[in-house]
Amino acid sequence: MIARMSKYDFVLYAAQREDFIGKLRDLGLVDITTTGWEPSEEDRQLLLDIEGCTKAAEFLKAFRADGERCDAGAAAFASGEEAYEHYAAAQREAAAIRSEIARLEKAADELRPWGPFDVTRTERLAEQGILLHYFFTQRNTYDKQVAEWSARYSISEISRSDSTVWFVVVAAPGEEITLDAQEMKTPHMDIREAERRIAEEQSKLAALDAEFSRVAASEKLLAEYGATLKERLQGVRVAATAQQEADGTLLVMEGWAETETSEKVDALLADYPNVVWLKSDPTPEDDTPVKLKNNWFARVFELVGDMYARPKYGTLDLTPFFAPFYMLFFGICLNDAGYGAILTLLGIWMLSKNRKAGMMRQAAWFATLCGGMTVVFGGLCGSFFGISMQEWFPRVPFFDFQDRFFSIALAIGLIQIMFGMLLKVLMISSTVGFRYSLASLGWLLVIFGVSVAGGLPLLDSSWVIPFYTLSSPAFYATLCLGVVLMLFFNSPGKNPFVNFGLGLWDTYNNLTGILSDVLSYIRLFAIGLSGGILATVFNALAAGFVPEGAGIAVRLLIMIPILLIGHGINLFMSTISSFVHPMRLTFVEFYKNAGFEMSMRTFDPLRKIGADEN
Repeated sequence: MIARMSKYDFVLYAAQREDFIGKLRDLGLVDITTTGWEPSEEDRQLLLDIEGCTKAAEFLKAFRADGERCDAGAAAFASGEEAYEHYAAAQREAAAIRSEIARLEKAADELRPWGPFDVTRTERLAEQGILLHYFFTQRNTYDKQVAEWSARYSISEISRSDSTVWFVVVAAPGEEITLDAQEMKTPHMDIREAERRIAEEQSKLAALDAEFSRVAASEKLLAEYGATLKERLQGVRVAATAQQEADGTLLVMEGWAETETSEKVDALLADYPNVVWLKSDPTPEDDTPVKLKNNWFARVFELVGDMYARPKYGTLDLTPFFAPFYMLFFGICLNDAGYGAILTLLGIWMLSKNRKAGMMRQAAWFATLCGGMTVVFGGLCGSFFGISMQEWFPRVPFFDFQDRFFSIALAIGLIQIMFGMLLKVLMISSTVGFRYSLASLGWLLVIFGVSVAGGLPLLDSSWVIPFYTLSSPAFYATLCLGVVLMLFFNSPGKNPFVNFGLGLWDTYNNLTGILSDVLSYIRLFAIGLSGGILATVFNALAAGFVPEGAGIAVRLLIMIPILLIGHGINLFMSTISSFVHPMRLTFVEFYKNAGFEMSMRTFDPLRKIGADEN
């Protein structure tokens, strides 16, 4: 569900701004509107420093893991700011050194075929009018034409590989040399000098580890400095977007707080001097920030919904309603009890490693729930790492996924679409009035009637409701009521003829749209089937490589690597598909038919930022 919000309008002296923002930050309950903020050059540098602190934390985590590089006894810096400045400078120097090493290594690759030579000697020869030209060409070309070239020029082969020959041509100043070969610039150093310079640069790079070790010793101070920068950014955004009045003497700001905790905000404002404030309920025209307040199960699936957008304030949070469908769709797409068991165990392991509430623990519960549903559905279909469990338990009536699930996938799609339409009717009724939902209700009645009267018998000939068939009066009554609602009540208050015209136009668009929406659910069948087929293919491939009459040891040595690699690839690809395609069905088909409206703003109150949030 979406938490209720209260709107605040503040008027205060500009001189009070910093103190007022500090009080709100300490309270941690008020989101100040900063819409339209454009960062200045100074602000952009602040953003870069915040990003730099985040990258520094990631770098230090990997740096500490390398015990050979990190000096645990290094002295810490005096402050987090100093540690960040030294870190940034060391990173810039390290980047320049790595660039130079890359340049030298490229030069070394070009110089290696020429071997060691005296550069000063070649320069003295050039001063005496003896120039060396450096060439390389394909080996077969050189071998065919070296005799002809030697008749015209003084040629000396330096080295050769399986495909290339490197050679020099001695010439006088101004002499033109035409050969079927690639000439390179005269080297200004040999391979020994290049390798010496590379070693020198690498020693400089290694010397920077002492600086990074000092930064690692100041990691806590660095994290606190990053948190300070983020808090500073909060104040910068508020100051830049606050409306100035009375020649800059006064500031006008807009804020938001949860209605549930707004009494604490009221108490702070009542005690704060020289602040005029108004409290009101949000209107549809307001850009109200959104905070979701769901139960444990729905919160797990908020990470899916957040990949699209939060729902608009005043509408319906669809997370609790799509969560069971998403979990079911994931299990259908992966559709193997063995794969589901691996995903479940991975989720349980992640839960044991991430005991604090946060994104990683949320992802761990997500993997556990989806893996558990895959175990259930894979067990129902009798699939275990591509092996048919029917062979092990012939008396168990497993569900025949391949022969029966195509039409069931369409039925599941219809059920979710109709459920979305029902939610749309309820949402419109609760926000603007029941009469504005009559057209949506009409479409729901038509689709429901056709599905029950005509769809159920297609799934199973015994699923016929005697009093509700395609020729029954009850079906025609439902159909007529739905048609009337969708043709004449789509725009309450308008001329009936205008409504009829709009209804006809909507009928064409909705019919084609709903048809394509329902057909989209075939992907549940297709993805589940393709993953199962690939699993059986890898099993057959592993068995096919085993020689006839081989013992158990030989069979295991041959089959286990093939099965591990094959099922590993299939599990990885199938898990991605099982994650992405149910998400697509949720965002496109379900959200559209449920009338989802997105919010452009998430509730983000001013608050103290902890060092562990970097």
